[in-house]
Formats: sequence, C-alpha cells, structure tokens
Amino acid sequence: MPLMVDRITPTPKPPPAADVVVIGGGIVGVCAALFAARRGHSVALVEKGVIGGEQSSRNWGWVRQQNRDIAEIPMAQHSLRMWEELQAETNEDLGFRRKGLVYVTRSQADVALWENWAQVAKPFGVQTRMLSAKETQEMSPGSALPWVGGVHSPTDGRAEPRLACPALARLAMRHGAAIVENCAARGLEMQGGRVSGVVTEMGTIRTQSVICANGAWASMFLRHHGVSLPQASIRATSFRTSPVAGVTEGGISTPKFTFRRREDGGFTVGLSGRGRLEIAPQGLRYAREFWPMFKSRFDKISIRLGRSFIEGPEAWSKWSLDQVSPFERVRVLDPAPQQSLIDQALAAIVEAYPQLAGIRAVESWGGAIDWTPDGLPVIAPIAALPGFVLAAGFSGHGFGTGPASGHLAADLALGDPPIVDPTPFRHERLIDGTVAKAPGMV
Repeated sequence: MPLMVDRITPTPKPPPAADVVVIGGGIVGVCAALFAARRGHSVALVEKGVIGGEQSSRNWGWVRQQNRDIAEIPMAQHSLRMWEELQAETNEDLGFRRKGLVYVTRSQADVALWENWAQVAKPFGVQTRMLSAKETQEMSPGSALPWVGGVHSPTDGRAEPRLACPALARLAMRHGAAIVENCAARGLEMQGGRVSGVVTEMGTIRTQSVICANGAWASMFLRHHGVSLPQASIRATSFRTSPVAGVTEGGISTPKFTFRRREDGGFTVGLSGRGRLEIAPQGLRYAREFWPMFKSRFDKISIRLGRSFIEGPEAWSKWSLDQVSPFERVRVLDPAPQQSLIDQALAAIVEAYPQLAGIRAVESWGGAIDWTPDGLPVIAPIAALPGFVLAAGFSGHGFGTGPASGHLAADLALGDPPIVDPTPFRHERLIDGTVAKAPGMV
C-alpha cells in the first residue's frame, strides 16, 4: 500500500460470537467499537484491509465546526471536545491541535454565504468571526491576492489522519475489542427476521447487533441484501509538501486549494471541490438522485470511464457467502492521484503566497470520497435488516466528526440515548423522495 498509515498489532482471528460486530476499520468504525467496548460489551471489528487504510488516512485532517451543514453542527461540537479527550486517553499524539481555520475569498458572494451561515449557526454557540479584507490579509500573512473577506473559526483545529485511527484502534483493544485486519465481511446471516451473524472470510461471528461503517463499500454491501443506498464515490487528490515556514499553523481554505500545517513542518494540501467521477453501474443507477449535486459542481468534477466499471465498490458484483467477495479482491481502495491537479495546486499556492516559491510535493495520494445526494451521512438502523445500523456516506467530512459519529452509531446499535438527534441522518430520507436538493455547506 503506497500510503504509509501507522499500523496496529491486530487480533489474529475473530471470536465466534460478540455482542456487537463492526464492519469497517475507518475512523467511524473504530470509534463505534471503542464506545461499545467501553460500555462493557464484547465487540469484534473486522476490516478487509488495514485499519485506517482508506479514506480515514487520506483526508485533509480538518476538525471543524465552521461551514458545516446545520444538521451536523451538534456532531461537530461533540467531536471537537472528544478529540481532546481521546488524545489524552490514548496517551498517544493524534496530531490534534486547536490552531484555528480560516476561509478566504475574492468573491462577495462567498462573504454573503458565510455571513448567512454565521447567523443560522449562532444559536449553537459556534465561535466564528467574519473578517474584513484587511483582517483577511493579516490572517493569511504574505498573501499576494486581493482577498475581499474571510471567516475565522479560532477553536477549530486539525489532526493527523495517518496516526489517529490506529491510535484509537489500540485504545479500543485496551477496552477489550477484538480488531481483525485482512478479514472481509462477506454478508449477514438472518434468523427469525433479524441479524444473527456476520459471515467473514475467516468464519461466521454470531451476533444480533451489527454496525456497518465500510465507507465507499456500503452501497454494494447493502445491495447484496436487497437494500438501496444512493452513494457515489469521487476520486480526490491530496499531497504533502516539503517543510516550509509561515502563513499558518492551522488551516486555510482558498477558492482553489486548502492547506493545513503538519507536525513535520510541511502542509497537507487538498483541492477545493475538485475530483474525478468514474462511470460505473452504481453511478448510473443513482444518476437521478445525484443530478442536483453534480449540476452544482459540474465545473470542478471530471468524468471518465475507468476500472470502477468492473472492479471496486461501484461495480455490479454478485457473490454468495461461501465465495470470495469483491471486498477481498480490493483490500485497500487506492486510486491514483491526478498529477495535473497537484501541479495546479502548487502553482496556485505560489501565486497566492510568493514566499513559498520552491515548495514541492514530496508525497501524493488518491482517495475515494463516498457521497450521498444531500452531503449528509446515514447513521441509522436499516428497517429491512433488524439489528443492523449503517454509518456511511460521510461525503468528505467524516474524519472530523468521527468520534461523535461512532458514538452515535454505538448508541443506536445498543439502544442507548443518542449523543445527538439522529433524525437528520435517517436512511429513509434517501429512498422516500425527501432529498431533492444539492448539498449545503459541508
């Protein structure tokens, strides 16, 4: 695997039974396992590849409240507090720092949008401050571009994706969770109309409670059991730079790129809203549901035919539970980065901050961001599969809210009071015609 994520020492094989089985070892699945195990339940987490190997180690590392969809603000607020608590509890450095995040723009329309968001978010007590043109220049020192305004969220922060998920997995194991790598979940066993087990490539785990947090693979997994989940994967590109001084110790979002400070002295760079959509059977099936989103972002998304048509989470695969599944054929979803986007981002960085001339990309990677039509995740029981809770579709912002999202998934699976109101994240909204809009501010 090209991307060097920190590694754990996994449990050698899954137990024969568990109170809760978690499918997927990204940040949400690991946190769900942690919070379930912390409450005294036996927990088994199975991951087809390695812990944190897919999008949970490939994201920008932003931990924010600013510019979230309003429905997600309570989740983001809980998560910010939990990041600090978990960093202390793991006794490891997750890279979490409250260094603030700044959005800058040359568009008055963006300023108006942020001002409106600040008013709507005001009842939640989010700390956010609109910036004048002068203040925006001061918050992004050395910028050569004439920013007309910005917004600053001083209590938001950043964490290190390659470290966080494995560290939290080790904490979950200290609380008694069994975490098994290279062990794909092929499907569910049902008895008496409800979940009775999870069939893995290493055998069946008997359980009556399953949390599925397998990211871009969720729609394929559910389709195998006759359940629809509109989901699309956007191939994104990110990279890290050589060490450079100045500009910010937190994160800055510009219309063309984002960057956030790393503890190694460089930046992790992302491209704002840019990515590639590969034509695939799953995408064709849900094209109507995603049309509002694609229409709103059409100028930033390239479309092409690729391997996704025959391989990966969006292919149209069928298998039986005693056969090798698609999840075993692709242990780690590792799309190639787009060099053209890296070159564009480096040029845009130097245009905005001439003092960074000579900055270079020392490592780049691709990722698959799993989207829903409205940009909100599904964290909910699936009515057709009693005993099964889905936590997927985080639309590029699951890392920051991972702790509270995992907590909510565990709450729902165990029948405990939910940490936040789960209503906005119900599955039914995506299949009953409720969603008819492009994503909001996410």
